[in-house]
Amino acid sequence: MNYKFKEINIGNLIKLVAKEKNITNDRLCNYLKISEIELFKLYQSESVDTEILLQCSKLLEYDFFRIYSQHLLLYAPFTINTKNSSLKKSGKKLPEFRKNLYTPEIISFIIELIETQQKTPLDIINEYRIPKSTLYKWIKKHNTIED
Repeated sequence: MNYKFKEINIGNLIKLVAKEKNITNDRLCNYLKISEIELFKLYQSESVDTEILLQCSKLLEYDFFRIYSQHLLLYAPFTINTKNSSLKKSGKKLPEFRKNLYTPEIISFIIELIETQQKTPLDIINEYRIPKSTLYKWIKKHNTIED
């Protein structure tokens, strides 16, 4: 599935994955303990309760949460600043994510933008805050453009 991560309609994605995996509506209803009407409402929902999303991820063997992670990487990338280092010293208990993990889908999406000339490498660097060295390694590896 070549998915654009900007606008997420999670209900539609759940429906799509269920169809691809041949999971019947009855099975989903039984597993989620909801009626068929509630299932159709779920399919139309742009957002879903995290517990339901977790259950769908388990039954359909698909990480729907990663869709949101991909969105964050592309449209709200984390930046390293001095505030993060002060969190460590303050004894906060929440985990810190120190490194962006670019999945093959993200890399493919970025490479496709360059190949189709929708964006230049400079646009990608500025808009998505992907480090220049990282982007050019991807380009070289995928042999998409000539220097």
